[in-house]
Amino acid sequence: MTQHLPALVTLFAVLLMFGTAFAVGQARDRYGIAAPATGGHPAFERAFRVQMNTLEAVVLFLPTLWLAANYGFAFWAGIAGLVWLAGRIWYALAYLKEARRRGGGFALGMIGWATTLVMAALGLGRAMFAG
Repeated sequence: MTQHLPALVTLFAVLLMFGTAFAVGQARDRYGIAAPATGGHPAFERAFRVQMNTLEAVVLFLPTLWLAANYGFAFWAGIAGLVWLAGRIWYALAYLKEARRRGGGFALGMIGWATTLVMAALGLGRAMFAG
């Protein structure tokens, strides 16, 4: 089971991305923001920023998750991934309500990502120099 944790986290990250895209679609309908516009009602703009910020974060997170998992830290990378997910969900929910309240979720997500980055670097370094 533990070797599958990074794959489960990846699936949840994809679902999170779907959820943020869905929230933008709902906000477009609710506030009458026709595509391709990305501005208008503040609640729509918050939903749009949540989606874009989460997309930016997932591009950094997923490679480090899989590098860490591939180089000997599958379980711990999965745990760090769950921390990242919890942080990003907290971030999204807080940002949707009030942008200035997103900090705690952002910080938790960064801790999860930084942990996968460190594991990826350690694991790759160990593999390269264990010759």
